Amino acid sequence: MPKTRSRHLITSALPYINGIKHLGNLVGSQLPADLFARYQRGRGNEVMFVCATDEHGTPAELAAAKAGQKVADFCARMHDTQADIARRFGLSFDHFGRSSSPQNHQLTQHFAGKLAEHGLIAEVSERQVYSLADGRFLPDRYIEGTCPNCGYDKARGDQCENCTKQLDPTDLIDPRSAISGSTDLEVRETKHLFLRQSAMREKLSEWIDSKADWPVLTTSIAKKWLNDGDGLQDRGITRDLDWGIPVKKGDQPWPGMEGKVFYVWFDAPIEYIAATAEWAEARGEPEAWRRWWRLDEGAGDVRYTQFMGKDNVPFHTLSFPATIIGSGEPWKLVDYIKSFNYLTYDGGQFSTSQGRGVFQDQALQVLPADYWRWWLLSHAPEGSDAEFTWENFQISVNKDLADVLGNFVSRITKFCRSKFGETVPEGGDYGPEETALIAALATRIRAYEGFMEAMEVRKSANELRAIWALGNEYLQAAAPWAAFKTDPERAAMQVRLGLNLIRLYAVLSAPFIPFAADSMLQAMRSDDRGWPDDVGAALQTLPPGHGFDTPEVLFAKISDESREEWQERFQGVRA
Repeated sequence: MPKTRSRHLITSALPYINGIKHLGNLVGSQLPADLFARYQRGRGNEVMFVCATDEHGTPAELAAAKAGQKVADFCARMHDTQADIARRFGLSFDHFGRSSSPQNHQLTQHFAGKLAEHGLIAEVSERQVYSLADGRFLPDRYIEGTCPNCGYDKARGDQCENCTKQLDPTDLIDPRSAISGSTDLEVRETKHLFLRQSAMREKLSEWIDSKADWPVLTTSIAKKWLNDGDGLQDRGITRDLDWGIPVKKGDQPWPGMEGKVFYVWFDAPIEYIAATAEWAEARGEPEAWRRWWRLDEGAGDVRYTQFMGKDNVPFHTLSFPATIIGSGEPWKLVDYIKSFNYLTYDGGQFSTSQGRGVFQDQALQVLPADYWRWWLLSHAPEGSDAEFTWENFQISVNKDLADVLGNFVSRITKFCRSKFGETVPEGGDYGPEETALIAALATRIRAYEGFMEAMEVRKSANELRAIWALGNEYLQAAAPWAAFKTDPERAAMQVRLGLNLIRLYAVLSAPFIPFAADSMLQAMRSDDRGWPDDVGAALQTLPPGHGFDTPEVLFAKISDESREEWQERFQGVRA
């Protein structure tokens, strides 16, 4: 009986548009999301994996101004740059969209209208900082000053990055405009829309309590925000900005909100839906997105998983669900949120301003994507923060990728070529060693599947590494180079098994190292990516007489000289 295909909707937190992201951003959302998407496709399941650039808000305007470009032009250019980097890292998005898309405009305005219909939008008059020098109201991130909580002198008007305390611009000591640096500020009255999250407390609490399988990191952050006095407050969802989604109720004007736009944290998560709509439009099937998102149109059997860093958890467990539930419409809610801690860099933090740490474009200039993918995923910051060091990176690449996997591929193919030619040899029957190997592989592969389904990234990597090691251990014990002298048929069987192991390793490894996996399959002249539900059968995929190529070095070792050079290059400006 054929296996029933499951359906997986997978989203990664949206990378912000204002610059190229560092490796910590990559491992905190997009990369593990890609791992899971590739794994589910490999198992034959239906996957919709979407992401997008997050293009609205104050930092986009500031970055565009700094670049001397119109904000729309700047965002278009940076979207193309981020999309290209994602492609070169092997991120297998079904669609990489833009939060400035017409689809996101329409959906954001739709949700706002529905929330208003249900009494979940309040119009609030508030006092806001106005810059006389700039001739405009200053949204929270346009204001800098000293934090009243910790004394940090570069706190923003929405949050202190040093102590993480949530702030209002009027809380800052000695505030100044982030645009001009002017301190010629005054407080004026203005009106904004607020999402009445507090009215959703009971429903959100029940929903979060129902997620008993969520990671502790996700649940603890959600409940802290839900239950703290500073947590589930009504939240402003509009701003006095030029760049953004105009405030409307559906397609109707919103009296009193002329010239205002929706706050980036209101429209950005809605872009998950809009990106799927962008995908559908590009396919010429404009309604196809609805079967992924509308429970009344086929989304009832969808498993929806979100991936993000821990700083994004409050918005995805409270604000976005409040929007979805509050609309009163049958939208698909997230089933599982996989959150990550932070990746630090060599004893400190990544820093754009100080040139400290490796950013994604730089990483790809140094080494191919699979080197980074393997290290980042096998050291994913799941239980706690993780630290990138060049020493650890060198050891992991050289040991796991070069010595274990690369060495196995090289030894088998070169030995076969020298003794049997570049075709899979025939002859020989399995003995006890081969039977034991198949049993050990089956046990390990089932464990690997279990960890991948549970999205336990490090444990999955450990299991995959152990699967690779089984091949080397078998090869060392079987010693076909010795068997060839006395029993060529037995050596032929061992080599045939080893060549089939290369194809098997390619299939299993593709979620982690897709480019190397493709190279292994090409070397085996195989396009068979069938998952090894039956390990014994999988190891007979390449029959006697099947041709193969002896590949170049799969993974080159990192020398001490290269490691030292890179460590110096990326250490940044020391204070």
